[in-house]
Amino acid sequence: VMERYDPDAIVFQSGADSLSGDRLGCFNLSIKGHAECLKFMTTFGKPMLVLGGGGYTIRNVARCWAYETGCLLNADLADDLPPNDYIEYFGPEYRLHFTPSNMENQNAKEYVDKIRAKILQNLEKIPPVPNVPFHNVPEDALNMDDNERPDPELLDDDAKGGGEHGKDKKKLWDGELDASDDEDEKPNRNICDASEPTNGVAAKKENGKSEKDDGPTAMDE
Repeated sequence: VMERYDPDAIVFQSGADSLSGDRLGCFNLSIKGHAECLKFMTTFGKPMLVLGGGGYTIRNVARCWAYETGCLLNADLADDLPPNDYIEYFGPEYRLHFTPSNMENQNAKEYVDKIRAKILQNLEKIPPVPNVPFHNVPEDALNMDDNERPDPELLDDDAKGGGEHGKDKKKLWDGELDASDDEDEKPNRNICDASEPTNGVAAKKENGKSEKDDGPTAMDE
């Protein structure tokens, strides 16, 4: 990837869910093994922005990022953790590094080589992103003298946004009602009159008939 694209800078996401013992990950990397990828990327001599990422066994994530920060600063960190407010999280060993489990590595060399060959094949089909260098903005693009500005009085209506072309684009409300606007709008059916019952049953007279209909109702029958 570096040979194909030759980037000017690298954004490196140091996800730690590939460490051994992670709550979600199923890999078995040690902290030193995880840091080998970061060390390799620093050999290209490009400016790097190193970010955090995944990792769900918190004490191991803290260990990993502390060690890799030391790698970036060329600082050799001691394995014994110094006293601090969170030392109890790293017991009972209280060490920077931990021992990975004895999980069997099921990634055969032939399988890894096949994946690598496929990735290189795909990269050959993708053209590199063209590099666009930075340019200084010309001063005359920002500082325009008054003598260079067009006189609005000398512009015709179309140039000023008016004319027949401008009328089609600018349609302002002149205070008149549109033909589709009706002052006598029909009331909303969902709004019930407070004088009428809202349970869907017509009001009854004392004689058992509806106020709006003299015929028998379903309840009368």
